[in-house]
Amino acid sequence: MGVVIGIDVGGSTTKIVGFDNEKRLIAPLCVTANDPITSVYGAFGKFTESNNLELDDIDRVMITGVGSSFITKPIYNLKCEVVPEFRGIGLGGLYLSKFKDAIIVSMGTGTALVHYVDGNEPVYLGGTGVGGGTLMGLSKRLLGLDTIAHIDEIASTGDITKVDLKVSDLSKKNAGLSVELTAANFGRVSDIATKNDIALGLVNMVFETVGMMAIFASRQYGIKDIVLTGNLTQMSQAQGVVDMFNKYFNVNMIIPENAQFSTVIGAAMSYFNK
Repeated sequence: MGVVIGIDVGGSTTKIVGFDNEKRLIAPLCVTANDPITSVYGAFGKFTESNNLELDDIDRVMITGVGSSFITKPIYNLKCEVVPEFRGIGLGGLYLSKFKDAIIVSMGTGTALVHYVDGNEPVYLGGTGVGGGTLMGLSKRLLGLDTIAHIDEIASTGDITKVDLKVSDLSKKNAGLSVELTAANFGRVSDIATKNDIALGLVNMVFETVGMMAIFASRQYGIKDIVLTGNLTQMSQAQGVVDMFNKYFNVNMIIPENAQFSTVIGAAMSYFNK
């Protein structure tokens, strides 16, 4: 068997990954272009060039993502299969985490939640419109910033106490809750809050909203293992929020290595998990 390639086609960004004939992961990469088709062929060319692959080395191309519908012809006459995105989310999450049963959270423009037990079909649980699009839209309106890298940079020096209302602000006693937990996002915006503080508040609001939805889902299924995936997981503030959830809500929430490539890895893995 030759190399199996997975491609996750976004609106303008495409992620690509491969597995060799021993099912070893070939380093994933991401490219950006003005349209999905250009992005796909750009990613394909860059990936094969970087890994010294010839077309004859490739056995199958597995395609997923919102832009996959734009790919109506075989890529360089290679066999192509479309993988439902929720299947890619589930397979990728379990592959990276090594869990057998978990809630997989895909943090993209919005957020999708999937319950996946190894050997079964992933179950889409729903999601929320709060995600990367929320962060970028509000940041553009409030801060004049519309790239995740810039938001991440200024949020890293923000002071959350100038933005969020904590339980400790309401009561000296914990009333069954830790005083460190957020009582209201943006519930205590100071007149002297800086752009950095507001940026951190926005990041915190998105992660706390998504994190609590994942915890509610984990309780419903009696599962402690939660896997966060998607581009937002690479923000420098992400791990701190994850640590907070693990500390106070008795869950095992993780951000695995290559979490930003989880769905495309799952798309490629689906070839082996038919």
